[in-house]
Amino acid sequence: MKRVFKRKIYDKLLKWKETRRGSTALLLEGARRIGKSTIVEQFALNEYKSYVLIDFNNTTSDVKSLFNDLTDLNLFFLLLQQQLKVKLYERESVIIFDEVQKFPIARQAVKYLVADGRYDYIETGSLISIKKNTKDITIPSEETRISMFPMDYDEFCWALGDETSMAFLPQFYEKGLPLGSAHRKTLRDFRLYMLIGGMPQAVNAYLDSNNFSEVDQVKRDIIQLYLDDFRKIDASGRIERLFVNIPAQLSNNVSRYMPYQAIGEVKDEKMQELLNDLEDSKTVHLCYRCNDPNVGMALTQDRSRYKMFIADTGLFVTLAFWDKDVTENIIYTKLLNDKLQANLGYIYENMVAQMLVTNGHKLFYYTFPTQDRKRLYEIDFLLSHGNKLWPIEVKSSGYITHHSLDMFCRKFSSRVERNFLITTKDYTHQEGTTILPIYLTPLLK
Repeated sequence: MKRVFKRKIYDKLLKWKETRRGSTALLLEGARRIGKSTIVEQFALNEYKSYVLIDFNNTTSDVKSLFNDLTDLNLFFLLLQQQLKVKLYERESVIIFDEVQKFPIARQAVKYLVADGRYDYIETGSLISIKKNTKDITIPSEETRISMFPMDYDEFCWALGDETSMAFLPQFYEKGLPLGSAHRKTLRDFRLYMLIGGMPQAVNAYLDSNNFSEVDQVKRDIIQLYLDDFRKIDASGRIERLFVNIPAQLSNNVSRYMPYQAIGEVKDEKMQELLNDLEDSKTVHLCYRCNDPNVGMALTQDRSRYKMFIADTGLFVTLAFWDKDVTENIIYTKLLNDKLQANLGYIYENMVAQMLVTNGHKLFYYTFPTQDRKRLYEIDFLLSHGNKLWPIEVKSSGYITHHSLDMFCRKFSSRVERNFLITTKDYTHQEGTTILPIYLTPLLK
């Protein structure tokens, strides 16, 4: 059974329609299989009198040929309606260019179509900025870009029929109150989200089957689709290896991603190109080390030192067990109940990275040597809040020691407003540090 899930981005689409009134096209970009096409078609169906959807993955050559000559837009629209059997109404219809990266000429045409003003235009795409998809076209300035991500925890709860759990959590956060007896169940529910992830197909498979192995197979299909895309971009397979190596590198608890361990020696210029293409795929999030932890961290980011996370933690879990044909139900069950004998801190760290990016944060981290210089203190994430910093350390265990946080706050006391230890413990405060259960991370804004 295919379901259409409630997504927050619908409100952003509505705001664009109401405020821009046809003066720009909307470009909705994000990784493949996160639900872009579904939400856009639902929006068109609800908010317009009619709509035309051109899927450039499988549209006809006759439709594509219409974009070769836009000198007569009256004829263009007449032929478009005739071929797609849809009547368009001035200022009451929208034309959707789905997977527009597959046909860059259509994206270039947006400039002239928007200027004409008769209809609204929505583009969806992944790998939008990959060089081969922009090489021979003029990128239209008449685009309002919106990034879309996998389903967040709110949306996941809604899909499972739970409209209330997340609705009450902001009150606990704002008042600094622990959940008490509700904490254990809330944490277990959140672990379910971590394991299934926010890819709509995976959520749909869980609702249909209630079987983790079937969910895992769906996620494997999505990962394989990503790997196929990477090979099209880079036939040498290096982007694929960079992606597949993410769980192993995070589990090694090193202070940064070591790309040469994954792909061998590569010239710096080529390495940057590979990373740019991987980042443009929207399947990963890069977290850069900042050299000076202060407001404006992007100004001092070190692009040669970074950590890399997968954009959907459900996919991360499957990739962590990629050596098995299918991750067995028993592994999922043990992960769900926190019984698997492994250091799962890297899964929690990936989850926090995902939630922070979904909330609009750029990712930065910071390391500095201990007094004896034998090891490094590490702040997993640094957020700027006004003119101050919020340092974050992530732990999956029940331990609530936080030496790195303590040392950072001493070293940069004038810059720190609040500091957080994100963990599996209930909400509390400990000597100036906020112990934050991981399910409250989306409230860090």
